[in-house]
Amino acid sequence: MKKLFSTLLLAVVVSFSTLSVAQQRSLPEFSELVERHGAAVVNISTTQVVKGRSMQSPFPFDEDDPMYDLFRRFMPPQGPGRGMPRDFEHRSLGSGFIISNDGYILTNAHVVDAADEVVVKLTDKREFRAKVIGADKRTDVALIKIEATGLPAVRLGDPGALKVGEWVLAIGSPFGFDNSVTAGIVSAKGRSLPQENYVPFIQTDVAINPGNSGGPLFNLKGEVVGINSQIYSRSGGFMGISFAIPIDLAMDIQNQLKASGRVSRGRMGVVIQEVTKELAESFGLAKAQGALVSAVEKGGPAEKAGIEAGDVILRFDGKPINASSDLPRTVAATRPGSKVAVNLWRKGGARDVELVVAEMPADDKQAARTQKSRPQEQAANRLGLIVSELTPEQRRELRVNGGLLIEEIRGAATRTDLQRGDILLALISKGTTTDLKSVEQFNRLLAQFDKSASITLLVRRGEVQTFVTIKGVNGDK
Repeated sequence: MKKLFSTLLLAVVVSFSTLSVAQQRSLPEFSELVERHGAAVVNISTTQVVKGRSMQSPFPFDEDDPMYDLFRRFMPPQGPGRGMPRDFEHRSLGSGFIISNDGYILTNAHVVDAADEVVVKLTDKREFRAKVIGADKRTDVALIKIEATGLPAVRLGDPGALKVGEWVLAIGSPFGFDNSVTAGIVSAKGRSLPQENYVPFIQTDVAINPGNSGGPLFNLKGEVVGINSQIYSRSGGFMGISFAIPIDLAMDIQNQLKASGRVSRGRMGVVIQEVTKELAESFGLAKAQGALVSAVEKGGPAEKAGIEAGDVILRFDGKPINASSDLPRTVAATRPGSKVAVNLWRKGGARDVELVVAEMPADDKQAARTQKSRPQEQAANRLGLIVSELTPEQRRELRVNGGLLIEEIRGAATRTDLQRGDILLALISKGTTTDLKSVEQFNRLLAQFDKSASITLLVRRGEVQTFVTIKGVNGDK
């Protein structure tokens, strides 16, 4: 019995020992990666001379600058009008990484934006003045160059091969602390951010702070898979969510910057919105997918190809458009002048059109226009809307053939996205689109639906058209 107990005890000890070794082997080892590739990561400091501008703060730092917090502790900001009406030097810090032995370096566009001087410091303490080859604000990628040879360069990886949950590591200069190393996992891929239409961000929980911008994101093979670009924060500091630009996208941008100093992007001339479950039902789609066209630019590539408001774009140049955010990236990556096939959904069926991609202008400018209306008293309809018909002058001004003006919103309609002053152009249900011409016609259409039915309205607001889905057509009158 004693021998049996000893045997069992030995088996348990061996089992725990094996488990411990297995656990240790499963944990990542970062030290070798840092030793091999850390020398290719650089510190970037910039100086911008601000001419004769008054400041509300007594120190020449942005709130994101690492030095701002230090100065604020000892010198509180002065009151309005007591700034510094003199020239001063604005300094900021960032990170970057060497991509070629002859001195080409990738960083963020916002790191070098408007800088009068860019200084790169290597891990061996050497410093070089850098030349900005080009910067692309839309993707936040910049290419700079220092005059040096034989430099250590990073190896590039494939962001597409990254898996959610995979370990990744960042090296940078948070708050000016050179070559700081932080690690975490990939939290999500292909993440879309507001006002960031051209980058499918890699989301991680790697600690990123001011000064990390422009630094590399490594996988465990020691390959750069992204450029650390920004964080989500309510405090200004790291809160567990950071975003990196995929390196394949960044390298495409740097190739264009290196060749011409600018980035050429395709455009098709549409305004789009996400296809919700309710919109999909209204248009007769089996599932919520694609990019819904809410407006088409007059004389643009889409109009010339025959694309109309209400079309849902499902594929562009053979590439699937699963979400609306996929379309701007796909079109932007297409060479201007290319002739591509566009697969779309219209009035309950799929069809293909051919489109010639145009080039996106350097600046996107949209003119705002105020619409004048002349009220016409009407009773609220089943949706809770008081609408009136447009006058001939209003139709000429807006360049529409019909449409109804929302004069007042009551009852259940106040819980929708509709606003007073909106123009209702069409009603869509189960794949059928009906242009709205008169109040009588609109009310007659609404009477055909039971109170639990959902409908979609094509709405014009200023220069923008959008689709609004309303669940239930029995609004309070």
